[in-house]
Amino acid sequence: MAQDWKDKLGMAFSISPDSQNENKEEKQEKTPSIPANKQTLYVELDKKGRNGKSATLVTGFEGTDDELKELARRLKTQCGVGGSTRDGEILIQGNFRDKVIQMLQAEGYKTKRIGG
Repeated sequence: MAQDWKDKLGMAFSISPDSQNENKEEKQEKTPSIPANKQTLYVELDKKGRNGKSATLVTGFEGTDDELKELARRLKTQCGVGGSTRDGEILIQGNFRDKVIQMLQAEGYKTKRIGG
């Protein structure tokens, strides 16, 4: 009457190939992203909380986190600096407002410069 532990494991986790394919299909179905020409991104210079060091901040992006990270990667590579993404914002280290605006417009985004 004692069951092997491997028999019990089959009840908790499905090992059939069909169930694994269903999970992959669910991950592939994403909400369609908004095209670049329909988005307005705001570019500003920010020094608050950075000990006087400037950072270029890009806000207003609407899309998935993966798309945001990919856009941030391209911007950081073109500027040759570091940065980060969080809460739908892209932070580029240094004052690269003009360069970032040109790159975003070249990709088809509408941009607005915030501040001087």
